Amino acid sequence: MPLLLAIESSCDETAAAVVRDGHEVLSSAVATQIEIHRKFGGVVPELASRNHVVDAVPVVRDALAAAGVTLGDLDALAVTQGPGLVGALLVGLQVAKALAFVHDKPLITVHHLAGHLHGVFLHRPDEPRPAGPAFPHVALCVSGGHTALYRVEAPEVDASTRIRLLAQTRDDAAGEAFDKVSRMLGLGYPGGPIIEQRALGGDPRAHRFSLPRFKDDAPFDFSFSGLKTAVLTVIQHTGRLPEGQALTNLLASFQQAAVDQLVERTCAVARQQGVADVQIAGGVASNRCLRETMAAALAAEGVTLHVPPPRYCTDNAAMIAGAADFAAARVLAGPPAGRRADLALNARPTWPLASASP
Repeated sequence: MPLLLAIESSCDETAAAVVRDGHEVLSSAVATQIEIHRKFGGVVPELASRNHVVDAVPVVRDALAAAGVTLGDLDALAVTQGPGLVGALLVGLQVAKALAFVHDKPLITVHHLAGHLHGVFLHRPDEPRPAGPAFPHVALCVSGGHTALYRVEAPEVDASTRIRLLAQTRDDAAGEAFDKVSRMLGLGYPGGPIIEQRALGGDPRAHRFSLPRFKDDAPFDFSFSGLKTAVLTVIQHTGRLPEGQALTNLLASFQQAAVDQLVERTCAVARQQGVADVQIAGGVASNRCLRETMAAALAAEGVTLHVPPPRYCTDNAAMIAGAADFAAARVLAGPPAGRRADLALNARPTWPLASASP
């Protein structure tokens, strides 16, 4: 039962967590930078990196203290190597390398999206262990930087053999579109939770936003730039920013159109792949409209939906520790010479999930 400390710093959340056996979350500490970036309407990479430097050591201390363990108790460390903002990644990577070197612990590097795919299997000590989706299954990774569908063959961490890309966005990620529409309407950052809250009580049929239809070799791909443009067209047509119920209706229409596209494509891929289970991972998986609409649509086809609790949808280090468990167990079973961290490790800001390997 490996005991791991993980560090996550791929974007604007500095996180550390202690996880046992790849599933049991003993602690999860997250330092958010939302207020820092809110005034800019999005993440400023340089500011993100600087604040990771400030927060990295405190969140590690908090995670260890909350779990009631020391660095000496750990079997290994894990860290996000990519993809993400290169400066942000480097901070977490350097802290993890230093700790692994000083305490002579194995260091496991993890793909950020592989971490998100593991979030559905996590639980606290006082919670039952979730069954999670059966293998193989289809996974929708949907966040501010990623929107893609994958076929996940097995639970091991060797993504080069167990994960296959099935579809992806042609332009904006879904979460990115939410952020841009929110900024366009002067509602603030981050756009996802703001739009979800402000859309309550709105009529999603008030505006008919058409969904893209691809008729080439990638019919299941996504596109969200058109929805963003459609919202802009509504604003330009009225000549001013909508207010009151008009704003609520516009947000409800935009949100429903985005959700409908995610649900339609995911159901079609699940049908094509012949799977019995689907999971949603990533920050946008916290959206209630998406969760409820997807669950109902998949249930109508006899497919079960699995979604992590919101705390494991947004960026966190527990998912990184969980995804590293298999590789950690393999390293721990090997010769002692394989225990020391590789100090030549570097960040991988661009890193396709299907090519990821431990």
